[in-house]
Amino acid sequence: MKSLDDLEVAGRTVLVRADFNVPLADGPDGPDDTKVITDDGRIRAALPTIRFLRDQGARVVLVAHLGRPKGVVSDALGLQPIADRLSELLDTDVEVAADITGPQARAMVDALEPGGVLLLENIRFDARETSKDPAERGELAAELAALADAFVSDGFGVVHREQASVTDVARLLPAAAGRLVHREATVFTGLLANPARPYVVVLGGSKVSDKLGVIGNLIGRVDRLLIGGGMAFTFLAAQGHDVGESLLEADQIDVVRGFLDQALAAGVELVLPVDVVVADAFAADARTSIVPASGIEAGWRGLDIGPQTVALFASKIADAGTVVWNGPMGVFEMVPFAAGTRGVAEAIAACGGLTVVGGGDSAAAIRLLGLDEADFGHISTGGGASLEFLEGKDLPGLTVLEEST
Repeated sequence: MKSLDDLEVAGRTVLVRADFNVPLADGPDGPDDTKVITDDGRIRAALPTIRFLRDQGARVVLVAHLGRPKGVVSDALGLQPIADRLSELLDTDVEVAADITGPQARAMVDALEPGGVLLLENIRFDARETSKDPAERGELAAELAALADAFVSDGFGVVHREQASVTDVARLLPAAAGRLVHREATVFTGLLANPARPYVVVLGGSKVSDKLGVIGNLIGRVDRLLIGGGMAFTFLAAQGHDVGESLLEADQIDVVRGFLDQALAAGVELVLPVDVVVADAFAADARTSIVPASGIEAGWRGLDIGPQTVALFASKIADAGTVVWNGPMGVFEMVPFAAGTRGVAEAIAACGGLTVVGGGDSAAAIRLLGLDEADFGHISTGGGASLEFLEGKDLPGLTVLEEST
């Protein structure tokens, strides 16, 4: 696919699809106050592309979404907090065009100076953005394309979606991948094509059903598959263990047994927790205990992997040539259940091979736990997109860039 360096941008107006879907919290004066960004990682990830375009004298028009407004304008999901943060990071005034592609937006684009930056309001306020009707999406894409001379796709978190500002507009303008999307695509392509070995994949998160495609596609490619988080209890149940009140997807037990058999047949080490932190309630102040993974009693639920499991997982990670991590090991947002995620993250950070964090909650955990992002080879900005890439699926937002001439 074309990269930013292949696109003529000097002195031109460039439409950039970014991913600014960041978490927000109420301001100090409560729900009526301006929202506060609690993690600006996705905004910072877009800066290399924006800065390159500004340095080339391009006029930068940013397109992004926040939340799922489903075509309804919502003050709570407006992009003014994003514009404010961009203004700070870029040291320039970034305004918001409230009508997205209307008269105000067109006038503000026309008024942009070389190096100027404009943010269009939440693109999902327009229902055509996510419409299943190609004609409706195409109508919005045409309005977006009329604002610019070229298109840059730099929102990896949305490239797995067929949406007006992701795929349709790329067919109407000279298009290329931005710095972020190009890096993400390069890294994840390498993970499927020719990873350095031993190749270790660490999967966590709450539901095994969310990872079925990933496990199915990777189980014949990896050397070791480490399973933690809530999804581990379905694996433990498949081995015949009682899991108490732990999260269990009973309808997936037969599927999981199939994975266990596949791993055995392929010579893949499939490593499960040997001990877990259990609690008598899903609460930070619950009573807790550390028990063998095979010894969870009725009335107790596993909310984190235990210290022996952290040590076991660390030993399986230490000599890896490639490590991919997607999904926390426990309920890391609660202090009593954060040690497993921290321990595994620290083991991955200490590994000398290529280390890739697959976005979503894993990336959030790194920042919430105060770990140094620089200790990881690549932290993805797209949880869903990274999962679908690892599943071997075609991502529409990347495919359209490969077709672009």
